[in-house]
Amino acid sequence: MKLYDVAELGLRNLRESLLRNSLTTVGISVGVASLVAMLSLGIGLQRMASRRLEKSGLFDTVIVTSRRDARGFNRDNEEGPSPAESPSLNESARQKIAQLPNVLEAYPDIRFVTELRFNDKPYLSNVAGLPPSARNNDAFDGMQGSFFSSETAPEVILQKSFAQELLGMKPFDEPSMTSLAKPLLGKDLLMRYAERVHPPASEAADAAAYSVVSREQKLKIVGVVELDPDSMRGPTRARVFMPLKLAQDLHVMQPSDLRDPTGPGSEPAYGNISVRVKDPKNVLTVEAAIKKLGFNTFSIIDATHSMREFFAVLDLFLGIFGSLALAVASIGIINTLVMAILERRREIGIMKALGASDVDVRWLFFAEAGAMGVFGGGLGVALGWTIGRVINFGTNVYLKRQHFPPEQIWFVPWWLVLAAIVFAVVVSLLSGLYPANRAAKLDPVQALRYE
Repeated sequence: MKLYDVAELGLRNLRESLLRNSLTTVGISVGVASLVAMLSLGIGLQRMASRRLEKSGLFDTVIVTSRRDARGFNRDNEEGPSPAESPSLNESARQKIAQLPNVLEAYPDIRFVTELRFNDKPYLSNVAGLPPSARNNDAFDGMQGSFFSSETAPEVILQKSFAQELLGMKPFDEPSMTSLAKPLLGKDLLMRYAERVHPPASEAADAAAYSVVSREQKLKIVGVVELDPDSMRGPTRARVFMPLKLAQDLHVMQPSDLRDPTGPGSEPAYGNISVRVKDPKNVLTVEAAIKKLGFNTFSIIDATHSMREFFAVLDLFLGIFGSLALAVASIGIINTLVMAILERRREIGIMKALGASDVDVRWLFFAEAGAMGVFGGGLGVALGWTIGRVINFGTNVYLKRQHFPPEQIWFVPWWLVLAAIVFAVVVSLLSGLYPANRAAKLDPVQALRYE
């Protein structure tokens, strides 16, 4: 019997018991829909977490610190020179790190505590310099106002809690970002800070000699943001941000100037340097190269492996629970085909009497099971896609009511669509094994005597 004849005969038999076969197909589609909906939810959550972390710069950032710092002592198995012989983490070191292969940029972490005056009232806050690349950080997605107009513009962006403090609000008040920013945007802050001043080289008796001079700088408020872009710093989070180049040009006295007094006096010493890597895959290579230069490094590359492991386990369990409904549907396929054998015993007997082999009969029932798998798989993918859309819509409605931005927590990749249909067909064919073998073993004489 030709394959075309087997397929045509199988489809005809499915049409004869349309209601029963349709209900079995619907059972398969429900199983596939639950599988697709659960896996698409797991994939969507993983993509959302990865997108958030990648946009925050955590995946592709290496923090570099000096071994001269007390935090670099008592570290075993480090490459490069010892702390006593290690170089200073200054501008020259930053330029060397920036020229390493696979490094996108290397910028110093400049942050300091200073006095800011608003409406002639003094406020104490931690100020940090931000590079132009910080514009793409997800912390600025819901910012009110605008980013810095240039790298040296005397402008600042305020963190929400400091903006509340300037307006005399209490910490537990929950004003909207719009109402908070409106009375502040365009207003001026007066920053008082200590500048590190080096004497001319012809007058300096000691290369490390410097003096501290009190300065003032007028700054314009151009934006209000809810979070610190570098939110992992805990108690050292900044509440006021200015362009990094401006912060460098001000030569503000920093704690690192006191921790590393042995470095060249003409160059500022940095507490740490943030190194952005072109691809997260190159983080370990860049870390090794920086350690050979004599510095300590830190990255959260290990945390990314842990996150991927977590989502792999999550997807596995979601797939298992989603497959349970498909396992129940396979029982319906077995029941449907066994009933078909009982109803078509005479038909099977006639086919065998006319020369049909056991293989032909077996392929006939396989064709019916496979057809139900294909139709059920396709319908299930469409149903699962619809369920995912509804879940995503409902979640975004809830997030909007809680004043959170919308998120894409559901995603159906093309490989999941193909895998779900193939899985449905495989389960259907496996479910058809017993009915097909039972039909193939029927004695044609006994089958013709049936009824």
